[in-house]
Amino acid sequence: MKERKYFIDWVRVLAFSLLILFHCAMPFVTVGWEVKNDQQYDRLTSIVWWFHQWRLPLLFFVSGAGINFSLARRSVMRFAGERFVRLFIPLAFAMLFTIPLQVYFEWLQENKIAMSYAEFYPSVWNFVPYPDGSLTWSHLWFVVYLFVFCLLLMPLFGLFKIKAMERFKQWIAGKLAHPVAAACLFIPLMVYYFTLFLDHPEQLNLFDDWFIFTFSITLLFYGYMLSSSNKFWQTCERYRYHYLAIAAVCIAVLFYEFWWDMRFPTQKDWRLYVYGTLNSVHIWFLIMAILGFARKHLNFSNRFLKYTTEAVYPFYILHQTIIVATGYYIVQWHIPSAIKFLLLVICCFASIGILYHFIIKRFLLTRILYGLKPKETDKKIAAPASATPSLSFE
Repeated sequence: MKERKYFIDWVRVLAFSLLILFHCAMPFVTVGWEVKNDQQYDRLTSIVWWFHQWRLPLLFFVSGAGINFSLARRSVMRFAGERFVRLFIPLAFAMLFTIPLQVYFEWLQENKIAMSYAEFYPSVWNFVPYPDGSLTWSHLWFVVYLFVFCLLLMPLFGLFKIKAMERFKQWIAGKLAHPVAAACLFIPLMVYYFTLFLDHPEQLNLFDDWFIFTFSITLLFYGYMLSSSNKFWQTCERYRYHYLAIAAVCIAVLFYEFWWDMRFPTQKDWRLYVYGTLNSVHIWFLIMAILGFARKHLNFSNRFLKYTTEAVYPFYILHQTIIVATGYYIVQWHIPSAIKFLLLVICCFASIGILYHFIIKRFLLTRILYGLKPKETDKKIAAPASATPSLSFE
């Protein structure tokens, strides 16, 4: 535990890069989003839906690991204060000053409004939640959930700070790191499908979202517990091909029966139980396979990783707003959809890269507003995610 786990940094950076590509594809799929292209694609929708199944579960797991590493170096009270500064403050700032652009362009495309942004913006301060109003946390729901999870689990974090309880936690983590025990951890996720999936469909509103809430906090807790044992990382690496093969079989069946035509279970029958079992196995085994391959091939650092590990949080905060704002205009152009997608990707990475490099990372105020530490540090410590608040942010 004394060596920095660079492979987790790589997983985070690559996962958030994938997230940007995911949202750049959203104007071209058949499910709803802020701005839409005139032509949409069923097959792309199926592929995007598959990515949607595991990308954020992976990040919740990595965030839980980041919490564990972070608490190894600081008290629970200091951890709580840092979570407020690095999660809540960027969230509040984005909701008031960044995300409203998304609502503005969405309503423009829907012909719900016909006004300038200067005329639209004061509506944010009416504090009427979206969709009736213009105040929303949008894609930052992940930060909201992560912040709430940290608050709810704070007593448990304090309990495991006691030496005897810390040893007990490490003992449990060691037992769960056995390849068979680790594989069986999909079972609680499966139960959530059986009991919550139909009655509480994905809302991302925190208050009536029990399936996503319990699923996500479980994966965060898995990350927090299992990262206490180096045996778990060794298990992921040693059995990575086994986990990947099992996940691949599940993916094939899920595409054939459910995702290719987007036909999901609608009642508690055999289709729900098959879907819940296969998808929970697929998600959990794919997470372990990704971690195993990353530990095997990406456990190193370089200048690119050092730079992007810190940059990932500001990129996450800004990316969807940039995509929606530029996408509103790009989707109106009479050019092939593939070119539109490529332009969205280029505009997103270039715009945020310029803002981050020349503004966000250089000034104290902007660093705080975008979840960065007040001063850059370059410490070789055990935590693989100190540059981002327990994602080691989101």
